[in-house]
Amino acid sequence: MFVPCDRGGGSASSDFKGFTLLVPAVSVGNVGQLATDLVISTLNMTKVGYFYTDCLVPMVGNNPYATAEENSMELSINAEVYSLPSKKLVVLQIRSPFIKNKYRPFCQTLLSWVKSCKCARVVLLSSSHAYQRDDEQLLGTPLRYLLTPDLEKAVGGLMQELNWKEMEKVAAYPGINDTEKVLHIPGGGITKLLFTESCSKGIQMAVLLKFCSEGDNIPDAFALVNYLNEWLQLVKSESNNSTDTSSQWKIPSSWRLLFGNGLPPALF
Repeated sequence: MFVPCDRGGGSASSDFKGFTLLVPAVSVGNVGQLATDLVISTLNMTKVGYFYTDCLVPMVGNNPYATAEENSMELSINAEVYSLPSKKLVVLQIRSPFIKNKYRPFCQTLLSWVKSCKCARVVLLSSSHAYQRDDEQLLGTPLRYLLTPDLEKAVGGLMQELNWKEMEKVAAYPGINDTEKVLHIPGGGITKLLFTESCSKGIQMAVLLKFCSEGDNIPDAFALVNYLNEWLQLVKSESNNSTDTSSQWKIPSSWRLLFGNGLPPALF
C-alpha cells in the first residue's frame, strides 16, 4: 500500500496517472536495485512516499542519496517511492529481501496499486544467473528484455529497431522433450511471477535483465541502466562517440560503503 509523505505534497504527489513505474527485482547481484539507485541519484528524484508491506524484511537506515550534512540524517526504509513529474517517472526502490512465501502477496499488492494509480506501464529491472544460461543465451549480449502482450503492441517495433534480444525460452525437460519451451529466470526473484501476473491482468510491463554473477556488480548496474536509457532516454549522452557511458550517471553517496572498509595496513 502506498503511503504519501508530507513533504511530497500529500495527495498531489500520489497522482501517477500516465507515469512509467520503475521497479527493481531483488535478484542475483542486486543489479536492478543498484541500477535504480543510479536513476534516482542522477535525476535527483523527490521522495514522495513509502510502500507499506509486510512482505519485505524490515530495515531502516540513513539517506542513501545524501548530498550534504543537512539531509544525511534523513531516514530511509525498505520500500520507498520517488517521483519526477517532468519525465512522468515514478520509482519504487526496494532495499531488503522478501520474507519467505511472500512473493505472490507482494506482486498482487503491487499490481493492484499500479491499476489504482493508473500508471501507463511498469518497467522491472532484474538479473539472472549467468552460469545457468543455455547455449543460445551464451551468444551475443548478456542483456535481455521481455514484454507483456499489451506492451508488445505499443513498443515491440521500437525494440526491434534497437536490435534488442528477447529473453529466450528454454526446454522444460532438457534431453527428454526439447520442443516444450518455458520461461526460466534463475536468480530473478519475483521477476517471472510478476511478469506472468501482469500478462494475465493486461498490465503493460517490460522486464529488462542482465545475466551476471555475484560479486562486484557495479559494472552490471551501469550496463543495465544504460540499456534502460537506450529506450526511455532518461539522460542524454554527453558524447555520441563516447565509449564510457558511466560518466553520465551520478553515483549515490551510499555506494562508498558498498564493500565496507579496506584492509588495515597493519596486516602488511
